[in-house]
Amino acid sequence: MKKSLGFKLILLLVMAGLISIFFLFDLDQYFSLVNLKNKLDAFKAYYGQHKLMTMVGYMVVYIVMAALSLPGAVIMTLAGGAVFGLFYGTLLVSFASTLGATFAFLFSRYMFRSWVQNKFSSKLAAINNGIEKEGGFYLFTLRLVPAFPFFVINLVMGLTTIRTIVFYGVSQVGMLPGTIVFINAGTQLAKIESAGGIISLNIILSFALLGIFPFITKRLTDYVRQQKVFSKYSKPGNYDYNLVVIGAGSAGLVASYIAAAVNAKVALIEARKMGGDCLNTGCVPSKALIASAKLLSYVKRAKEYGFETISIEFDFATVMERVQSIIKKVAPHDSIERYTGLGVECIRGRAQIVSPFEVRVNDKILTTKNIIVATGATPFIPDLPGLEKIRYLTSDTIWDIRVLPKNLIVLGAGPIGCELAQGFSRLGSQVTLVQRGSQIMKKEDPDAAQMVLNRFQTEGITVALNHSAKKIEINEKAKQLICDHNGKEVKIVFDEILIALGRVPNINGFGLEELGVELGKNKQIETNEFLQTNFPNIYCSGDVHGRYQFTHTAAHESWFACVNALFGRFKKFSVDYSTIPWATYTDPEVARVGVNETDAELAGIDYEMVKYGIDDLDRAITDSEDHGFVKVLTVPGKDKILGVTIVGNHAADVIAEFVLAMKHGIGLNKILATIHIYPTMAEANKYAAGLWKKIHAPKKILAWVEKYHAWMRK
Repeated sequence: MKKSLGFKLILLLVMAGLISIFFLFDLDQYFSLVNLKNKLDAFKAYYGQHKLMTMVGYMVVYIVMAALSLPGAVIMTLAGGAVFGLFYGTLLVSFASTLGATFAFLFSRYMFRSWVQNKFSSKLAAINNGIEKEGGFYLFTLRLVPAFPFFVINLVMGLTTIRTIVFYGVSQVGMLPGTIVFINAGTQLAKIESAGGIISLNIILSFALLGIFPFITKRLTDYVRQQKVFSKYSKPGNYDYNLVVIGAGSAGLVASYIAAAVNAKVALIEARKMGGDCLNTGCVPSKALIASAKLLSYVKRAKEYGFETISIEFDFATVMERVQSIIKKVAPHDSIERYTGLGVECIRGRAQIVSPFEVRVNDKILTTKNIIVATGATPFIPDLPGLEKIRYLTSDTIWDIRVLPKNLIVLGAGPIGCELAQGFSRLGSQVTLVQRGSQIMKKEDPDAAQMVLNRFQTEGITVALNHSAKKIEINEKAKQLICDHNGKEVKIVFDEILIALGRVPNINGFGLEELGVELGKNKQIETNEFLQTNFPNIYCSGDVHGRYQFTHTAAHESWFACVNALFGRFKKFSVDYSTIPWATYTDPEVARVGVNETDAELAGIDYEMVKYGIDDLDRAITDSEDHGFVKVLTVPGKDKILGVTIVGNHAADVIAEFVLAMKHGIGLNKILATIHIYPTMAEANKYAAGLWKKIHAPKKILAWVEKYHAWMRK
């Protein structure tokens, strides 16, 4: 072991010494375009007298430079074309550059691979798997594009598990097109005899080829990748559709709407109800329930508004029927009739992708140029012993009940769990919110979550933090959830239990796994920045993508997926997640955009923070809703907004100004300079900007201004 370390140290010192000599003695001056032009005639004359020696010497120098990752490869390549011509220049440079690259690769592998792989084994597992499967093709893609520094590729590839023979072979082939382009440019460079020769047609064409080569190679690699993926499948002579969209939730509706708007022939397939989860079991029914429950909360707070007593009689079943009536009222917006009128062919049935170009539905095969998978997500059901013996509720099924649960357990304190826990508590259920961790709403900052927790406890919700559900027991008297709380067994009696532990992408039964569409560790569909799967003509958007499971994000992604699917051969757009806002509709509401303090600290992002308390806001005081805050994170010393968290009444509406500001690069100074109507909740944004301005006031200038005013009083 010590001998190995000693040899590595010697080798490292030798390499460092050679590189130091190169720069200390200004050897890089010999590898410049000016020097090449000045010495070109001498090089060619020597080559004419000593052909073999010149070739060998040239290759040795090139190999050493490539192995040491020294600058000058471009000049050396141009020199090869200028001195040896297109054929011999290409031959010499191709082998010299590949051999030099392989030596650099082996040096990196010998010196550093073991340490890197051991140190970062968990993080590199996915990369190693990818290299095992597609390492050669990945390297080939990098070699084709000169924009990637080849010396970096050599060193980084040495740290991976790619085989040396594969590295050499792929490098030899992958660098050949670029080598030919540069050698050709070198042959034309040799023909420049005067200033006028610089603008000759051959020179212009050669260097123009250098400029467009990266674009050509990108097209070529895309084509090669597609041919590799599609090689197992037969393409139809003609396609029935430009686009088939699977799933008629928010993502599918937006994608099909956009496709129809640009006169593409599009089919939208849905097995259940149009509108998906958002309309039928998610956003619409939950907000309808929250609205009814909020009215009851005001009754309990009657004295805050100057009333001695108020009472409301209600029937829970009628409240739930109101929820259904709201769904029916919104449903026409997402109906088959509306989308058929917009030019979308709506098909009811279960879709199955049988090839990248074929979708089976109702025993009929539809051929299509592109596919968008927008199949949404379903509630996650844990493997909890005893759960299978009872009827449990989820965010999909809770809307079917018509009897108010007396004792309701909500398992999971994320957005869905918190919203429904508060809603049912206000309607009269004794609610116990069970959370395995130490904080509700774990994606929010602790101070935001604490404000919601305080309200929950004030309203009588039992919040069981650090309670890990272990099993469900049923006896003659009651149903009980058995939890572990800091090593002690805790039993919670319930009539109904709502499972609210998040949602998992809905991928089963659509032919995705059978086809070989790549899935992530959470069974979400893996895509690139253009929302393409590993099949270039199959895209996905919405909850099945798994990144942000929000209705508005699904719509946002669908624009990119649809436009890239239909027009990607001309221009692709990478999806922008920089300003994704979201809200939890508890009371108080919690809304966010960008990073919060928790995210920033985990990611090591430097920030400044200002926090304006809404208890100071006039409109909040008049509404007896004077609680919450606006917290803004900015770049240190600048008014650029990194993220915002708002807790309070109508937080989801108030945050829109910050979303716009972040999207279009508007800073706090401009928000401060914007007139806000008085009295409104939105004034809180201006006051938060004012706090930032106060902190960043130019103290030295103000000190001089104070002296000026004192002088003026004399």
